[in-house]
Amino acid sequence: MTAVYEPCYEPWDETRGAEIIAEHAKQEGATLVILHALQEAFGYVPEAAIPMVAQALNLSRAEVHGVFTFYHDFRHKPAGRHVLKLCRAEACQAAGGDALAARAEAKLGVPLGKTTADDRVTLEPIYCLGLCATAPSAMLDGRLIGRLDEKRLDALVAEAQR
Repeated sequence: MTAVYEPCYEPWDETRGAEIIAEHAKQEGATLVILHALQEAFGYVPEAAIPMVAQALNLSRAEVHGVFTFYHDFRHKPAGRHVLKLCRAEACQAAGGDALAARAEAKLGVPLGKTTADDRVTLEPIYCLGLCATAPSAMLDGRLIGRLDEKRLDALVAEAQR
């Protein structure tokens, strides 16, 4: 039996955010490390955390915001209970990924980058999962899926909607 991944995020708390920032501030590439740690803890990077990261790393808010907005993986608000990521890189597009992305959007009723109204599923684009040889590919709650076709996509969508 496959374990089901259920994200469990903490509610945003400035004190907890400051602890996370301090814990990672001395690491190489601290901006990315901290943003990932904040998102792992809270499910997103709260807007209030941006100036806190900037101050801790002696950077401008614009520099931290630039890193935050450059990477597609960072969220402005919490994701749904399940996150379905569809690879949008060239190999997956060439293997039918565009049609599968459109199918997922239609089935879930949301475009890529959005969460269903019931907060069950966030549908996200991702730019290469490293499964080019088994394209098109996807990831559901951290689980990689290659050789995606309509039947497998429909099963993933159904699983995510549970």
